[in-house]
Amino acid sequence: MASKLNSRFFTRLILPAFVLLFVYSTTLLYTPSGPANKSQIAISTPHPDPNPCNIFEGKWVTDPSRKPMYDETCPFHRNAWNCLRNQRAHMGRINSWRWEPQDCVLNRVDPEKFLGMMRNKNIGLVGDSLNENFLVSLLCIWRVADEGAKKWKRKGAWRGAYFPKFNVTVAYHRAVLLAKYQWQPKDSVLSDGDGVKGTYRVDVDIPADEWANIADFYDVLVFNTGHWWGYDKFPRETPLVFYKAGKPIHPPLEMLDGLKVVLKSMVAHIWEKFPEKTLKFWRLQSPRHFHGGEWNQNGSCVFDEPLEEPQLDLWFDPGNNGVNKEARLLNHLIQEALKGTDIEILDLTHMSEYRSDAHPAIWLGKKDAVAEWGQDCMHWCLPGVPDTWVDILSQLIHYHLGSG
Repeated sequence: MASKLNSRFFTRLILPAFVLLFVYSTTLLYTPSGPANKSQIAISTPHPDPNPCNIFEGKWVTDPSRKPMYDETCPFHRNAWNCLRNQRAHMGRINSWRWEPQDCVLNRVDPEKFLGMMRNKNIGLVGDSLNENFLVSLLCIWRVADEGAKKWKRKGAWRGAYFPKFNVTVAYHRAVLLAKYQWQPKDSVLSDGDGVKGTYRVDVDIPADEWANIADFYDVLVFNTGHWWGYDKFPRETPLVFYKAGKPIHPPLEMLDGLKVVLKSMVAHIWEKFPEKTLKFWRLQSPRHFHGGEWNQNGSCVFDEPLEEPQLDLWFDPGNNGVNKEARLLNHLIQEALKGTDIEILDLTHMSEYRSDAHPAIWLGKKDAVAEWGQDCMHWCLPGVPDTWVDILSQLIHYHLGSG
């Protein structure tokens, strides 16, 4: 009898006490103390991959039934990219390719449903002209659902559109380095530099004015930079000079080292100033397809077909020191800068590497444009490859913000 009482006593009183003690001690051991500021959170809690599959790995397959959603009459076209109007050869073929992800399905965006989901929200793109190229595709596709869309240019935007049917604004803010930069005459800096005509001052810790005050306006943002970080844009006679806290950085930084510092500062600014609820993407590099030389060295891209998989490393691996090597090199620096943040990588590089056939090339819509500027093997024909970027971005936004 006594043993039964002891057993019941242990079960009803002693055992629960042990359980409570274990739970309490576990809570003490594992409750995080909480970082002192938001930047510490960014370092200590890396952003997990939110996507159910890798939509960026796959292949291009021909689909004769696939047709563009818009034509040369879209009012948001930029002339040099309007390849239908400029009568670029093989536009039917260019737009017959469909991206087929390796382990998931990429749906073609339904503009009506997508803008319905985005009602009363705004989408912004910040960066260089490849994000503008992206924007034009976005606007022309989504205009299918609202032909009353109007051109919009406020809050520092370079260009954009307002879709009144859905109360949605989509705009592009031109900030090619992301950081603020300005021209300085020769005698203010490096006055004894041989052959230096002047310099561009880059304040690594100050965002460009064009996007400095947009934090509370957009619900979705897509950032990029990269194509201006080269000596073709800033040659030795007009170099970039990097400043921090209003003073020149010493010793002076070479261009890619300057990019690293700018990336670190701009990512920190985004993290600190933009609301956590804002969905943030960083689009990695859009690859160029210059063959035989740079844009100013008779480089060309008059191709009829996409590249094959075995050709990609020959074109783009930095180890081969080719004309188009910068995309993968810059991507590495960007990915390092984004580690531990809530900025999601929009990795459109690999899928776009195949598409040597889809640039404006010599069909630029202006007489003597090629003689003056060379072939355009950097931007994309529209309609064209960026339309698939729109499908991907729309699907990712829906994954985050949609109701299912």
